[in-house]
Amino acid sequence: MKADTHPKNYRPMIFRDSASGQSFLTHSCAGTPLAATWEDGKEYPLYLMGISAFTHPFYTGQQKFVDTAGRVDKFQQRAARTAEMQAAKAVTTVGKKKKA
Repeated sequence: MKADTHPKNYRPMIFRDSASGQSFLTHSCAGTPLAATWEDGKEYPLYLMGISAFTHPFYTGQQKFVDTAGRVDKFQQRAARTAEMQAAKAVTTVGKKKKA
């Protein structure tokens, strides 16, 4: 095996899915100020993920919206306003007669 292929801070690390709370231990060099105790009683650096294989629709087979900032709601509100404006514009256009 080649020597010095990994960075110096390559170490065991806990990755936790913040949506489901499930965790796994693997090696990584990701930087994080957090730490947690693993099942073996040792403390390891902790990296919180927004989505992982535990919650990703591709792996779970379920469609799930991950909306932490209300983006989906804002989009649906804008789409509804646009549809209302287009409907109102269509009614006023139909009500007007062309001048000859």
